[in-house]
Amino acid sequence: MRIVAVLLPALLLAACDRAPSVSVKNASVEEVANELADAGAGRSGNFIRAGQWRSTMTLEEMSAPGLPPAATEQMARVTGQAQTFETCLSEEEAQRPSEQFFAGQNRQCRYEHFRMGGGKIDSRMRCDQDGASQVMELDGSYSADSYEMRMTTTVAGAPGGGEMRMRMRVEAQRVGECPAQQS
Repeated sequence: MRIVAVLLPALLLAACDRAPSVSVKNASVEEVANELADAGAGRSGNFIRAGQWRSTMTLEEMSAPGLPPAATEQMARVTGQAQTFETCLSEEEAQRPSEQFFAGQNRQCRYEHFRMGGGKIDSRMRCDQDGASQVMELDGSYSADSYEMRMTTTVAGAPGGGEMRMRMRVEAQRVGECPAQQS
């Protein structure tokens, strides 16, 4: 799911206990990455703790008017069901996240606001591409080895017409070191 691929890095971002405190408005993805770097995010242990992370994502709500009935039925089947996946974050990725870490490959994204510090994270990012406008809101809390986030994504100009809305919850925890073949 493309939205998860874009949001997962933001979720992993919340997985540290000595995270820098950053608060910016009307900032590009690059500017947010630079603010985090300036606040000390690149120093080992200040940003993301490297290792194996297990995340459980639950789609709480999804509406997309104009989709074919089969797609609507599929959305109804997965709503409320948890999906679990694991991700290995290397030491290099933890110490030096790139701009893509925050918004995938979409360079048309801009944060209306991004606040992170004191165990809380809150952001609102808008991405405009190919006639569609996507707004992603993230609100949650984090500690050294776990986080809980609620994400809401709204897409105007989505295929099928109308406005697509998705709300999901993600809970994650660091479960140990990465397997030797992945690190």
